[in-house]
Amino acid sequence: MGQFGIGQSVTRIEDQRLLTGSGKYTDDVQLENEAHAFVLRSSVAHGNLKGIDTSAAKDAPGVLLVLTGGDVEADGIGPMPNMFPVESLDGTTRHETHRPLLAQGKVRHVGEPVALIVAETLAQARDAAELVEVDIEELPAATDTFGATQDGAAQLWDHMPNNTCFDWGKGDRDATEAAFAKADHVTTLELINNRVVVNSREPRAAIGDYDADSGKATLYTSSQGTVGLRNTLADAILKMDQDKLRVITGDVGGGFGMKIFPHPEQPMVVWAAKKLERPVRWTSERSEAFLSDIQGRDHVTKAEVACDKDGRFLGLRVTTYANLGAYLSHFATYIPTEAGTAMLNGLYAFPTAWANVKGVMTNTVPTDAYRGAGRPEAIYCIERLVDKCARELGLSPDEIRRRNFIQPDQLPFTTSLGDTYDSGNFTAIMEEGMKKADWDGFAKRRAESEKRGMLRGIGMATYVEKCGGGNPEVADVRIDPDSETITFYIGTMSNGQGHDTSYKQIMSDRLGIDTDNMVMVQGDSDVVPPGLTGGSRSVTVGGVAVSKASEEIAEKGRKVAAHMMETAEADIEFADGTFRVAGTDRSMSLFEVAKAALDPANLPEGMDPGLDTKATQQPDAPTFPNGCHICEIEIDPTTGGLEVQRYTVVDDFGDIINPLLIEGQVHGGVVQGLGQALHEHTVYDESSGQLVTGSFMDYRMPRADDVPNFDFSMRNERCTTNPLGIKGTGEAGAIGAPAAVINAIVEALGHGAVVDVDMPATPDVIWALANQRMAAE
Repeated sequence: MGQFGIGQSVTRIEDQRLLTGSGKYTDDVQLENEAHAFVLRSSVAHGNLKGIDTSAAKDAPGVLLVLTGGDVEADGIGPMPNMFPVESLDGTTRHETHRPLLAQGKVRHVGEPVALIVAETLAQARDAAELVEVDIEELPAATDTFGATQDGAAQLWDHMPNNTCFDWGKGDRDATEAAFAKADHVTTLELINNRVVVNSREPRAAIGDYDADSGKATLYTSSQGTVGLRNTLADAILKMDQDKLRVITGDVGGGFGMKIFPHPEQPMVVWAAKKLERPVRWTSERSEAFLSDIQGRDHVTKAEVACDKDGRFLGLRVTTYANLGAYLSHFATYIPTEAGTAMLNGLYAFPTAWANVKGVMTNTVPTDAYRGAGRPEAIYCIERLVDKCARELGLSPDEIRRRNFIQPDQLPFTTSLGDTYDSGNFTAIMEEGMKKADWDGFAKRRAESEKRGMLRGIGMATYVEKCGGGNPEVADVRIDPDSETITFYIGTMSNGQGHDTSYKQIMSDRLGIDTDNMVMVQGDSDVVPPGLTGGSRSVTVGGVAVSKASEEIAEKGRKVAAHMMETAEADIEFADGTFRVAGTDRSMSLFEVAKAALDPANLPEGMDPGLDTKATQQPDAPTFPNGCHICEIEIDPTTGGLEVQRYTVVDDFGDIINPLLIEGQVHGGVVQGLGQALHEHTVYDESSGQLVTGSFMDYRMPRADDVPNFDFSMRNERCTTNPLGIKGTGEAGAIGAPAAVINAIVEALGHGAVVDVDMPATPDVIWALANQRMAAE
């Protein structure tokens, strides 16, 4: 084995570089003769754009270029695309929303780009923006997710009645209606999955450059995969050959889905650089990010479960209004439909289910993928619903789950919404979580809290996530025998997950070579294969490609070594980076064999020179990580203050590459989930459409002192859908956490009664509910 192998808790290789300030993010890139761009944005949520006068701005000191929607049209720049068609229940395809880089004819949300000003300095560009006169005839705005679909609401698009982009369904509607008709009990829950702002630590940034001699443009930008971004920008927006655009991404300070797809500023700076024939830089400020970064979640849902007299589920029925914002972002229509809806099934053996999703347009920032991308919304819905059903039936949270879980002997199990779960022991993982959380000792802890005038609650949420499927990943591996270096090129893009460590662990395990002898190349569309980080797929797909490539290198090397040492291939053993003739002291290192393989004279007949290889992993099926979250909280009813006392997670991630990195991913996901559940609240003024929570003064992010130390462990069942036996891990924490903490709050406030609590459960909300409870007593 090499220095580090599969299964070891190796600290991240990249951390030393990043923690000592040696990282290089997009804003760290410095090009000669850069100009600076400032985006003038709409201050109005909805209005007719009557005119723009840029004459004073063009004459301002230092100004090089001012562009508007008219220039977009004149130069043939394409609109921002939505990549996922959705078919409505009536057979029609979802409506389109034309989204130009700069507003044309109308503005539809505060923050929509209206003009691009480029100057010698950022200060000059900002000053010139103040001179642009924008004439907007303000119109009524629609910001409420459900309200926007009602008669009398302001209409964003003339071709879209009731602001409904699509009306989509999944499951068996007739069978579900029949199940509800014969049910002994029906539980109904209406809930809100609140909108969140991504707030990645590294703001978005983009630098465009253009070489007039070659006609090639380069975009430096933070992303989650350069090749797909390059293709979309070139084909759909900039209308140029793909080989005439290069996209380079350095270190990325958090993506969370938001940096997968293009934002308007990226093609803007390339377009401006081409017109000026000099580099153009744009970096978002934090307040600008609140108005322009794609946002997440924002669902209004009615969920119903039908049960028999013993509390066994007969059917599930869910209707969701999904807020898509003012325009359709890249994957916006996929997230609330195919990305997440099937996870409404949870870990339960529902005989039938029907889900209806209505896509809603509002005068708000567009929404798209955010950590979990549809799966957190689905699990939050089903786990809240199951808990409420248990209370109505007088069952404990664990008992209702125990009666309805899919059992190990039923696997593989095809759910009522069409997914096939391959592995897991869901009852065992719940019981392990309860044991670790000391569930049985909760009553004693509650009594101690009550003596101090506090309310105490415990909440459970189980989850399953569909991830690690989709498009293929390619590992392109090249060996330099002289420097004894293995370089691998891969299209995924690390944005905090630790790819440089995980991939090298896999390769080290397969080839027995120290990670110090390996170099990972990512983030350059000119040299890396297509790939994408998102959907917890980098190691589950990219890692398998690295493993396959490593195994192919070993197999090629075995053939060459046998030929060089004049023995049968079956007599060659390979371990610790060395090929040996079994039972002898004759051997060659991997790098010696690689050097020999460059000479055709040293090769077996029919073999191509070199050990370099490309391996592709095309997932046959997704993976289904699952687990149990248990949250215990204490509430001060006099203030509404809440403290998370204990937090327990037991996950099933299949076979493990690096336990330490997995634990870090889960910790971060749980904090994001708690942030949404308790703190983060994106509020738009209903009459004006203005973003009320547009800074950290009003939008509260989770802090370190908001959470306890986590009790994290795993009870893994090997995945059967990929050769490494692994399941995705990157989003799991954010999927299980919101329902666990809200269920704990409901338990604390209801104490056996049925209480509804929506996210975010801020102190004022909790205080009001606590006082209602005390008044009732």
